[in-house]
Amino acid sequence: MKILVSDPLHDMGVDIFKEQGFEVEVNTGLSPEELHQAIKGVSGLVIRSATKVDQALLDAADELKVVGRAGTGLDNVDIPAATGAGVVVMNTPGQNSNAAAELAMGHIFALSRHIARGNRGLKDGKWEKKQLRGRELKGKTLGIVGMGNIGRILAELGTGVKMKVIGFDPFLDDAEIAARGADPKSFEDILAQADYISVHVPKTAETASLFNAENIAKMKDGAYLINCARGGIVDEGALCDALADGKLGGAALDVFEVEPLPADSRLVYADDVTCTPHLGANTFEAQENVAVAVANQMSKYLKTGEAEFAVNDPKK
Repeated sequence: MKILVSDPLHDMGVDIFKEQGFEVEVNTGLSPEELHQAIKGVSGLVIRSATKVDQALLDAADELKVVGRAGTGLDNVDIPAATGAGVVVMNTPGQNSNAAAELAMGHIFALSRHIARGNRGLKDGKWEKKQLRGRELKGKTLGIVGMGNIGRILAELGTGVKMKVIGFDPFLDDAEIAARGADPKSFEDILAQADYISVHVPKTAETASLFNAENIAKMKDGAYLINCARGGIVDEGALCDALADGKLGGAALDVFEVEPLPADSRLVYADDVTCTPHLGANTFEAQENVAVAVANQMSKYLKTGEAEFAVNDPKK
């Protein structure tokens, strides 16, 4: 059986497939038309966030049995279409959670102490010491929206720097949220009480533009918003308006409505915004973790029919 790796994957994952006896083709950066040709004769497709698994690709596939996402997010996969085509879709939850949580915490520090602007100013010949008075995290309230693996780790990090951590997750009860290190609150309470809000939910119909103008207006004056989850959960226009009006103290984004971030985006010119180019899972450790996990999971499924972390069931 043949495995096609259409997005970059750590060599450890490729080696596992080969050790399991699969033929492996690594072919990244393909156009949709090229991918439709490359998918012929492929039993397993390994993707990350670039490859779009849509109806057209599924129609072009003639032997595809499983799509494995080396990571968590699956907004680039048409799961109902895959189910209809008899293709199992699986991801690797938890393998890059620590990386994403640490990046979110890094952004919280950067916002509080103006690290990005201070660095940029020095390189431009400026000494903005008086302008860049910061805030300490100790005693501040960190609100976490989404208390999954990433949210749980961020709660630990926030507690470690003596922040008060509150959390919301519609899929967890209060006891589960508390067990993950946060004082359970409603979404409205998070908006009203948190000095820092960090978002860790998938992008769905329910979470798209979750932080719109109406909800941002409910946040504390001078609060900070951090999104290291998915672009489009934060309405970027509404965010820029809130920053320009002085409603928020700052924001940090690792993900954007359009990626790569356009050079003329208002976010680029805002001094109170720190941006990174979708680095959440981009650590050496996380890349090894997701590659090993997806290779083991897909190999097991193709050989035994046992699907770990499958998000659909084509047999139903």
